[in-house]
Amino acid sequence: MQGFKAAVDGICNPPILFSLIFALFFVAFLWKRVHWIWTPKACILLLTAGLAFVGFGLTDPNFHAILTKPDNVPIVGMLFLVGFFSWLSMYLGLKNDRRTAANLPPVEKLESEIKILVWPDLVYTEMLCMILWSVLLIVWSIYLKAPIEEPANPAKTPNPSKAPWYFLGLQEMLVYYDPWIAGVLLPGLIIVGLMALPYIDPNKKGNGYFTFAERKWEILTFQFGFLVLWVMMIITGTFFRGPNQNFFGPFEHWDVHKLVPLSNINLSEVIWVRVFNVGLPQNWLVRESFGITLVLAYFLLVPMVLGRTLFKSFFEKMGMVRYQILVFLLLCMVSLPIKMYLRWLFNMHYVVAIPEYFFNI
Repeated sequence: MQGFKAAVDGICNPPILFSLIFALFFVAFLWKRVHWIWTPKACILLLTAGLAFVGFGLTDPNFHAILTKPDNVPIVGMLFLVGFFSWLSMYLGLKNDRRTAANLPPVEKLESEIKILVWPDLVYTEMLCMILWSVLLIVWSIYLKAPIEEPANPAKTPNPSKAPWYFLGLQEMLVYYDPWIAGVLLPGLIIVGLMALPYIDPNKKGNGYFTFAERKWEILTFQFGFLVLWVMMIITGTFFRGPNQNFFGPFEHWDVHKLVPLSNINLSEVIWVRVFNVGLPQNWLVRESFGITLVLAYFLLVPMVLGRTLFKSFFEKMGMVRYQILVFLLLCMVSLPIKMYLRWLFNMHYVVAIPEYFFNI
């Protein structure tokens, strides 16, 4: 079993893990031959495999210490719920797609004719749920102690010092972005983008019923941003970030003495020092000209190329303004995995580094 644990720890190395997650995501959602995973039998199989892995992991002291931490127990439950409801939405969507192909109405349209009274049906069900969840929370609070620590002491900080789980994604982004981007710009774009999507996307299909074929790009974009990026960032910050913010595998001991040598370097240093073998220019505009050009090309030229190739149909349906807003939001989302891989593979810190004006990208 030690070999299996070592293999799992190796796979959980961030570049390998995220590459594997990206590949599995696109295969599961785009390759029709593996759509069998969106069936009840596959759901039971995947759930059993997940529970078996957790049960086996609890026999390991390191895995057990991380998973049974009072802060982490609800996150483990949340992951199973997120996985189940993501599977359920795809299962219902593909089911309606098959009905649409057979010229049948969606299941929701048939169910909409069924009338359910608020009293006693809905109120009675809500009362039972309230009682059951109250009992669960009481038992939970008795057997799982609240992780309350001593008063804050600036001379003694926890190692690792982590935000609450719902902020761990933002804390993880701080590793790759400047604080003004990770803490202000990207969260703002997420909120504004979610509010703007109903006005940007003219596709009216799928309103009121589950579908995948009729809203494939929209579902892929949401699931990629939510499952692959946001949920995985929370998982990384919760289970893989250990002392000194180092990465640890699930079966690896959280050793506070672990040292990982890092030599973070900016793009300007790579270009001027390593490629041209000269010192950095004093003028920030000259020094960061390559990075600024790269960022401008990313946000200005890539939308034009996509509008003529992959996103041509979107450009024709949406028009220039809505298309540009949509692609800008998509590129902002994709910039996160790009920055992550630049840091992991090349120790790239900033593409544009202008500390004179506290502006770093």
